[in-house]
Amino acid sequence: MSKINVGIIYGGKSTEHEVSIRSAKSVFEALNKEKYTVTLINITKTGEWLLAKDSQEIVSLNESNSEKLSVVPSIGLTAGGEVIELDAVLPILHGTAGEDGSIQGLLELADIPYAGCSIRSSAVCMDKDMTKRLLQLSGIDVAPSLVVNYYDKDALKYEAAKEKLGIPMFVKPVNQGSSVGVSKVADEDSFYEAVDSAFSFDTKVMIESGIEGREIEVSVIGNEELFVSVPGEIVSQTDFYSYSSKYLDENGALLNIPAQLEDETFEKIRQIARETFKVLDCEGMARVDVFLTADEKVIVNEVNTLPGFTSISMYPKLLEASGMPYTEVLDKLIELSLERYERSERLKTDIS
Repeated sequence: MSKINVGIIYGGKSTEHEVSIRSAKSVFEALNKEKYTVTLINITKTGEWLLAKDSQEIVSLNESNSEKLSVVPSIGLTAGGEVIELDAVLPILHGTAGEDGSIQGLLELADIPYAGCSIRSSAVCMDKDMTKRLLQLSGIDVAPSLVVNYYDKDALKYEAAKEKLGIPMFVKPVNQGSSVGVSKVADEDSFYEAVDSAFSFDTKVMIESGIEGREIEVSVIGNEELFVSVPGEIVSQTDFYSYSSKYLDENGALLNIPAQLEDETFEKIRQIARETFKVLDCEGMARVDVFLTADEKVIVNEVNTLPGFTSISMYPKLLEASGMPYTEVLDKLIELSLERYERSERLKTDIS
């Protein structure tokens, strides 16, 4: 049986470039090399695509150990005038230009199957505002919030936000992940500082009510048939689960897998994660993050369509605790990408 040619795309122009490299390193090491021929593709912080000359390890590529790569619609990826043979791609990218539909659209134009959600679902889930709107329409609880565009920034008033949302509030860039640019505020000075910080990362900012509750995460994998993991709990050891807590501070948070919950609550959270995945038209994979309040209310916080894949990331750890080891997760994602591609290939492209 011939090997499957799998590309790993990592890096990217986003603020999560370094996290992507760590995720890609774990993915590369876990892929079964007897089953897959792996091609490493690095996107630099300036947006240049580079192809590793040898796929021995995840590295920060440069001119000496790489070739420049081009994406050609309907042809695929090329380097040095030759087409790179790829059966599927694992886009291990986080943040903007990674999980927002950009890379998904590019891969579809290049006619290459890829793991994870579609263009539409990726874009919707990346946009916290659109995610909330769709979930609310489906009767799924989310935190109260207001959204401000850059051109309305000067009209934003602390007292009005406080009256609507209460204290504390969280200020977030709408289209960022990994808590980048997120601030917790409880007074007027910190409010405007947080808004300025969030606007430095995005042109649309969300201000959200602070929810008192346990932070629970659930991993979902599948297309039509979904496998939903056991819930896991994040116990932040800092003021809130920030970028630093997630990636820089080894003692920033404790992970309880599975979360210690009553059986009914345990299944309720899994069911809401399943419903959220479907409502947002997700496929392949997503991690659904929720808050569990003292009165057992489940509030969806956000949905991550390209979750972290580092050795300590919740997405693979939750699936492993549910009976699906890391290597099997990758096998399944590749299988799902090929399944969806074959399905889309059967669709008509003309009306004759």
